[in-house]
Amino acid sequence: MTGKRISLICLFLHAALVFAQEAPREPNRGPAGGDRDAMYAREEFRLGVQAFNRYAFNEAILSFERALSYRPSEALILDWLGRSYYRSGLEEIAQRQWQAALAGYGEAAAEAPILTSKIETLRNRRNILSRIDEESRYVEAGRYPGRYDNTVSWRQASAVLALEDGAAWVVAYGSNELIMIDPNGLIRQRRRGPPNGFDRPYDLVRGADGRLFLSEFRGGRISVLSAEGEWLGYIGSRGIGEGQLMGPQNLALDEEGYLYVVDYGNRRISKFDPGGEFIMSFGGRNAIGFGGFPGLLSPTGIAAGDGRIFVADGATAKILSFDKNGQYLGALISEGLKGPESLRFFSDGRLLVSDTNRILLIDVNSGFITELGLAGNSRVRITGAEADRNGNILAVNFNADEVLVMTPIDEMASGLFVQIDRVISDSFPLVTVEVQVQDRKRRPVVGLDARNFLLSEEGRAAAAQNLLYAGYRSRNTDISVLLERSAETLGLREDAAAAVRDINASSSRIVSLVSAGEQPFRERLGSSEGFPVSAASLAAAARGSAAAYTPRWRFDLALRLAAGDLLPAAKKRAVVYVGSGSLGELAFERYGLSELASYLANNGVVFHAVILGGNRAGEEIRYLCAQTGGAAIPVYRPEGINPVIEELKQTPSGSYILNYRSSLPTDFGRAYLPIEAEVYLMNRSGRDRTGYFPPME
Repeated sequence: MTGKRISLICLFLHAALVFAQEAPREPNRGPAGGDRDAMYAREEFRLGVQAFNRYAFNEAILSFERALSYRPSEALILDWLGRSYYRSGLEEIAQRQWQAALAGYGEAAAEAPILTSKIETLRNRRNILSRIDEESRYVEAGRYPGRYDNTVSWRQASAVLALEDGAAWVVAYGSNELIMIDPNGLIRQRRRGPPNGFDRPYDLVRGADGRLFLSEFRGGRISVLSAEGEWLGYIGSRGIGEGQLMGPQNLALDEEGYLYVVDYGNRRISKFDPGGEFIMSFGGRNAIGFGGFPGLLSPTGIAAGDGRIFVADGATAKILSFDKNGQYLGALISEGLKGPESLRFFSDGRLLVSDTNRILLIDVNSGFITELGLAGNSRVRITGAEADRNGNILAVNFNADEVLVMTPIDEMASGLFVQIDRVISDSFPLVTVEVQVQDRKRRPVVGLDARNFLLSEEGRAAAAQNLLYAGYRSRNTDISVLLERSAETLGLREDAAAAVRDINASSSRIVSLVSAGEQPFRERLGSSEGFPVSAASLAAAARGSAAAYTPRWRFDLALRLAAGDLLPAAKKRAVVYVGSGSLGELAFERYGLSELASYLANNGVVFHAVILGGNRAGEEIRYLCAQTGGAAIPVYRPEGINPVIEELKQTPSGSYILNYRSSLPTDFGRAYLPIEAEVYLMNRSGRDRTGYFPPME
């Protein structure tokens, strides 16, 4: 008998013993039959775990289903089957498996609260990507204080600017500085401006090129800073003449990069071009417009967007509307406010308004006001409020030297949604763990560091834990291109080639080109080494063979293939569909639209669409773009495709990779070893529990 066969027999005997101990025996099953079933179930379970950790979710599902055929009530197998269905985008089936696993574990099991949380989260999700919801009520989740006992870190915060990595710049009016604070409330850096310093800085905005613009109330000027906060120069000077400022406060930038300054002391709005040259002032006593507008009395907040400028007047408690030429258009809000200050204009057309101690949401078309939350009592003065990358509202309390972190009350109650995506044990006892951290509405939680994570084995903290990678910091991006091979796109092959050339010209890496015919496949690129390949090879592959074009092309299968190619790729990744915008009759023959959207979202894949032939993107295309954070654009447009692809670098990622040294016995690689990941942020937390098999010895 060979050593290999002896080892296999030992493995089967060990599996029978372990499964017999771990799970209740099925009724009417004798010891011999039960042991044999446990042996086969154990081996299928191992294969399923290994397939899951190499992103082969369909293969994992088959293995876990076979394992369940031997051990139908095994909670651990049901739990893993639910994980596999979830990553495959089949969330309803995943819920059913997790519910069955929950019943198998029992209410007292350590896995019970984790599974309950997952089930409730899936039930309550209404949109794959959620923005600020007017039905949400925001409550205080934490604060960034400027004073700790007798230590003063900064004084009189007046404004806040959220950053892509979850941190925020805080404008400290009282201590004449900018403070960068991370999501844990720790000060990352300070900026005090040129040698003569800032002179009562008040508000801060960021331009499309990354430059920062900082108003200096007492200095009567605007400081221009680099994206890192280094001082570059001034706009304007102190005075009452054209282009001069007296007590500049809040700022706004429009879509074209024009800067609007609330010139508080002169009771007007000053406008500067992107180069800092003065254009005009408006809103004063001689303002143009209808209705006998008397001019601004106490201008405070300002927001620019959609061709309009909105200005808050603290003295009259109104929000007024102007066009870009300064013509008064009327009052957006004339009652219902107490003392409006900061305004922030969102791309969805709504304004976030700080009004004494209230945070309001205002529809700029209807004027409808929704109160999102209260910050303390009536003595609180919120001078600035902005939504951060983690779905919170950062509210600056000028009177108390602090920034409040306000979170939807349902998010506070439910905590963070934590998933262990993958465990790599090839270098055991060094174990690598990929963790995904989101809120309950699927928004990635960014800005975390090693202090936010705790890995544990059997209730003990893991040894030598390190944070190796945080997805939000990465600038690496990968793309898989899905090429529609329909009868309509046959005559648009050159347009498709042009689109792929533009995509290739970006700094993203193309992982694969998927030809979406009746049987989707990856295009061969004439290189045994894979990417990168020549532009000519890419263009030829994009055109494809005329025989591949068919009315029976399959979008769903092609999308699954293209997205699957990205699973082991960079954490910032996208499928770019290139086609007519109309998906055809067989588009969702096997996988439904919502299942495809969930598959993309549950694996962190953005969907973009490049539309050929001057067509419009269909409703299904627009849905996939909206639900994954992508965009649908025409192939030929003045700015080209590249800006959309470049935006992928800014896509928030809640993916984190950690490693640690395991201290658990492996039983020569036969043991299933547990691992738990717990994540903390402010007053919120979440955890996940799973396991892995170490290498066979």
